[in-house]
Amino acid sequence: QSMDSTLHYIHNDSDLSTNSSFSPEEERKSKVQDVVPQALLDQYLSMTDPSRAQTVDTEIAKHCAYSLPGVALTLGRQNWHCLKDTYETLASDMQWKVRRTLAFSIHELAVILGDQLTAGDLVPVFNGFLKDLDEVRIGVLKHLHDFLKLLHVDKRREYLYQLQEFLVTDNSRNWRFRAELAEQLILLLDLYSARDIYDYLRPIAFSLCADKVSSVRWISYKLVSEMVKKLYMASTPTFVEDLMNELVEKFCRCHKWSGRQTFVFICQ
Repeated sequence: QSMDSTLHYIHNDSDLSTNSSFSPEEERKSKVQDVVPQALLDQYLSMTDPSRAQTVDTEIAKHCAYSLPGVALTLGRQNWHCLKDTYETLASDMQWKVRRTLAFSIHELAVILGDQLTAGDLVPVFNGFLKDLDEVRIGVLKHLHDFLKLLHVDKRREYLYQLQEFLVTDNSRNWRFRAELAEQLILLLDLYSARDIYDYLRPIAFSLCADKVSSVRWISYKLVSEMVKKLYMASTPTFVEDLMNELVEKFCRCHKWSGRQTFVFICQ
């Protein structure tokens, strides 16, 4: 009885404050499912109301964001319509910790939802996270390969133009960000063609090889060597020849000893 009265209060409150074009009855029907008790789902959805989070508990939205992939898995992709509005509300939450939590799990949610729902509902959120604070961006960066491999080839190619943006951070001392980018680029080599690797990933790799932090440079040496291997296996030999000529010119014949040392490490 206590639960029923609480839910009744929550629904009445949310119905009054909704900006949706649906009537309260249509709004309620859009969130009905038969996997778990409806009252339990309603209680969960009500916790993500921003006004409620401010008055009850500032951490509640973060906990809801953390649990959302589990809720989505339990309900199944056929009931994603029950969670879609809640997910978008959390993704635009004022607290960066809430958005960061979702950024770290968006690749898991993509696996649960499948291609079509990911392209329609998750990609716009993913794009928003790419332009967010570094604390949020690191979440999508750490699982960049896991997310992009689930997209169609054409959609995946669109992100080639944005990879360069990961070199720029709010704090230039945040070298772990660039180290993570190098790690992800190694994995991304399998997702793109030889021309895409040469045109888009190669300039980033060379930039990382000249990083001020040694840890970033070490990972970058592995990235370049893997790039040589990938281009060597490609059907067009021009790319690997051009890449190796560039390595010789830029590093092997460098007037600084550090550049020549870079060449040796890449060969190693």
